[in-house]
Amino acid sequence: MPPAPETVEIDFITPRHLAGGGDPAWITVPLHRACGWSHGNDPLMPRVLLSSPDQKALLRLEPDPDGQWWTLHHAAEPDRPAWYASFGARTPVELIAAVTDALTGPPPDASAPSDPYEPLRQDGWSEYGVQGLVSPDESAYVERLGTLDAPGAWFVTVTLGFGQKVWEARFGAHTPSHLVAAFTTALADPKPVHRTDSGRSLPTLDPNLVTRRTTDVLAVHIASALEDRVQSLAARRASPSAIPSSPPLSPPKSGRHR
Repeated sequence: MPPAPETVEIDFITPRHLAGGGDPAWITVPLHRACGWSHGNDPLMPRVLLSSPDQKALLRLEPDPDGQWWTLHHAAEPDRPAWYASFGARTPVELIAAVTDALTGPPPDASAPSDPYEPLRQDGWSEYGVQGLVSPDESAYVERLGTLDAPGAWFVTVTLGFGQKVWEARFGAHTPSHLVAAFTTALADPKPVHRTDSGRSLPTLDPNLVTRRTTDVLAVHIASALEDRVQSLAARRASPSAIPSSPPLSPPKSGRHR
């Protein structure tokens, strides 16, 4: 008999904002291979630098125990000042990828709504403070500083009890609203994300906050997930009407709960 196919134990996590960071390659590899971003190489520094083909955008991934690990800077354009976005180490890569996918995709329809709060309201988030919303589990907050006449930066903060910060995302005041909306849409998405090391990466194992459904998945499916994402984005680049597919892994109908 032929050997049984190799499997990998996968955890499907909800809510996704408490799933841990995930694999950075989910962001960096498609940017390089599918979107044409070039990368620098400094073997003496534990960091990744990727720049867009037009040299207007720079993505930096650099371990910083006291700050944001991911930083995206974009140069000024005729109709917009320079802007930035940054993300903490435990920001799920699926959320950051939603921003980079939107940045590298076709320009948004000018008539399409891009209110970053709307996906959260539809997901049951409630009012928080003056210009903010809080998630149903009260662990995630989205707010915009400034005033209605002079709006400022966006902050997305995830915490556990007693103010323990898990991660924070920041979007400068001039960040295009459709990019912030792409992030909040991914944040509100109820679909679980998969992790192979959730026992170490989850910020909490409290079953009242995090649901883990564990199952064995064929290793070949894990290996092909990133390649499928690259091919999807490459097809979108070749055909602007193409829409990138969602991550191919989906939770089974049954599995072991933790």
